[in-house]
Amino acid sequence: MHAKLQRRQTLTDARRALVLDAARTVFAEAGIEGASIREIAKKAGYTPGAIYSYFDSKEAIYAALLDESLLRLQAAVAEVAVSERRPDQTLAAKAQAWFDFYAANPRDLDLGFYLVHGMRPRGLTHALDHELNDRLYDALRPCEEALLALGLDADLAQQENTALFAHGVGLLLMQHTGRIRMFRQSADALFRTYLAQLVQRSSPVATADDPAKPALFGGTVQPSSTDT
Repeated sequence: MHAKLQRRQTLTDARRALVLDAARTVFAEAGIEGASIREIAKKAGYTPGAIYSYFDSKEAIYAALLDESLLRLQAAVAEVAVSERRPDQTLAAKAQAWFDFYAANPRDLDLGFYLVHGMRPRGLTHALDHELNDRLYDALRPCEEALLALGLDADLAQQENTALFAHGVGLLLMQHTGRIRMFRQSADALFRTYLAQLVQRSSPVATADDPAKPALFGGTVQPSSTDT
């Protein structure tokens, strides 16, 4: 009986994955507003009724795709090693990890920012939207923790992390739309430069004449205990 249930679950998971793959293509082609259960079913090789056996609506399919995307983002960031004695290295590596993930997976960037959904999470419940936001923030949290370890206070670390993410996403959008070519610039090179400047700006100062560095948002960075 157990083996039979396991085979049934495996088949269900495979069919559900097929629906998600089809939906990913349809959303990319038509957007969330232009997509339909009928079109997703056609792409998956199922009837519309069969789709409803796995998902209540196209919004539920969208939420499942975004959830899966954020889990892969978390995994990509988690794979990067953490250096407890070198939070500057941890900050640089973790930030580069999420940037590289979205650079290599532009459709995931679209999903993550509802770009196929009209810029707003329409059709998602407040609870579900909150849960998905938490998933995204969990992937970005290691950068904030590294900033804290460098000596920034909680508010300043959050502000710097927000600015870092906003800067990276802006570059990614310019790269994926091709707009960055008008400036003859590289999104990756610009991000690495911004990241290096953030690390330098946030790193503790070891000299007595300059005990604290100014931060981007008007605060100061104090030397950490490991540098005194």
